Amino acid sequence: MQPLYTEAEFQTAKSRQPLPLRCLHCNQTFYKDKNDILSTIAKVGNFKSLFCSTTCRQQHSITSIQIDCQQCSKPFKKQKRQIEKSKHNFCCQSCAATYGNAHKKHGTRCSKLEKWLQEQLLLLYPSIEFHFNQTDAINGELDIFIPSLKLAFELNGIFHYEPIYGPEKLSKMQTNDHRKMLACAERGIELCIIDNSSMKNFKPIKAQKFLDIIKNIIDLKLSGSSPISNENLFIASTT
Repeated sequence: MQPLYTEAEFQTAKSRQPLPLRCLHCNQTFYKDKNDILSTIAKVGNFKSLFCSTTCRQQHSITSIQIDCQQCSKPFKKQKRQIEKSKHNFCCQSCAATYGNAHKKHGTRCSKLEKWLQEQLLLLYPSIEFHFNQTDAINGELDIFIPSLKLAFELNGIFHYEPIYGPEKLSKMQTNDHRKMLACAERGIELCIIDNSSMKNFKPIKAQKFLDIIKNIIDLKLSGSSPISNENLFIASTT
C-alpha cells in the first residue's frame, strides 16, 4: 500500500476523514479513515497490511502462482517475487537456454558462425525448409534441421571437447550431446556433428570450409545418397 496523501493532509485530517491509498496488490486507489490507518500502523508498524479488499489481501498472501513457460508454453509454478524480477519466465534451464539462443543480440564466435551459415544456406537452397535452433524435431535444440531430408547438423565448438568452464560443465554438455544423438537415431534423423573448435575468431573465409561440408552433405541427400554411417552419425573435423 502506498499513501496518496501528504503528511500535512494527514495531520490536518479529522479522525473519520477518508484518505486515499494505493492497494499493495492491485494498485487501485481506495480510501481508509484516518483512525483505521493509525490502528493498522500501530499493529504492524507499517502500511503493508492495508489492501482495498479481502480478496486482494488473500491473493497477495499467495507466494507462488501458475504461469506458462515463455518457450514451450508448459504451465508451471513460480514465486511471485521471482516473476516480478524477471522479464521472461521459463519452466526449466533448457527452455531458458533455447529462448536465449534464439533471441540473443550478441554472442560468441560460434553464434556468429551459425548466423552466417544460416544466411548462406537460405541463399543456396531457397526452396528447402530449414529449422534453425529449434526444438520441434527431438524436443531438444538442433543447430540446423531439414525436415524434408530428415537431416540435422550440430556445430560443436571447443566447449564441447575441453573443460573451459570446468569438468562438471563439460560433462553436462557431453551428456546432452549424447542425448541428442540417441533422440535423432530414434526418430530416423541423420545427424552430422561438425567440430568447429579450430575456429578461434569468426571470418567468412574461415567459415567457408564448414559451409562446404554442410553443402556437400545436403547435395548427397538430395541426390538420393546417404552420406552418413549406419550409426546415423557423421563427424566432420577440420584443422
